Amino acid sequence: MKRFKPLDFLMRWPLLRQIRNRDLTALGESALSRRSQELRPRTETADRVVGSICPFCGVGCGQLIYVRDEKVVNIEGDPASPVSRGKLCARGSSTFQLVTGTQRMRDVLYRRPGAKDWEVLPLERALDMVAARVKKTRDETWEARTDEGLTVNRTLGIAHLGGATLDNEENYLIKKLFTGGLGIVQVENQARI
Repeated sequence: MKRFKPLDFLMRWPLLRQIRNRDLTALGESALSRRSQELRPRTETADRVVGSICPFCGVGCGQLIYVRDEKVVNIEGDPASPVSRGKLCARGSSTFQLVTGTQRMRDVLYRRPGAKDWEVLPLERALDMVAARVKKTRDETWEARTDEGLTVNRTLGIAHLGGATLDNEENYLIKKLFTGGLGIVQVENQARI
């Protein structure tokens, strides 16, 4: 059994260590505790680091996603990003919680017309329902020619509003898919910058 040493016990108090070390700001060794000395960064145990872009706005700040066993363990600003130079705003800093938070919905919820409650659907079924509704709307609102006989091959029954985090290349591909593939002519982006 260890013998109690009052001086060792007292010197564990940060204020006394601060005085002994002449650490006026308490930012040096006097601020450390046994627990803080044993802490290790979450990034230290990552299997790999994946570069990404913050999903919150159109600025496009660079992020580093640290992954261990195929699970995200940390997200930080990417110092190599010319946009953000390793910095993230409050929303960007909360991306880790967005990805890993327990309150995040992980199921597809659907409320039937007139129903009061939501039901959980498999993702594949939900995607099939969306595709069927897009096709049905396109077929029902398809306009091959105007009243004047001009060929238009379009639908005005569907529109698309893109997110602010889409880049030019993604917007180009979306525009090609929706206009060329589906005949949707009301395609817009809500970029905020």
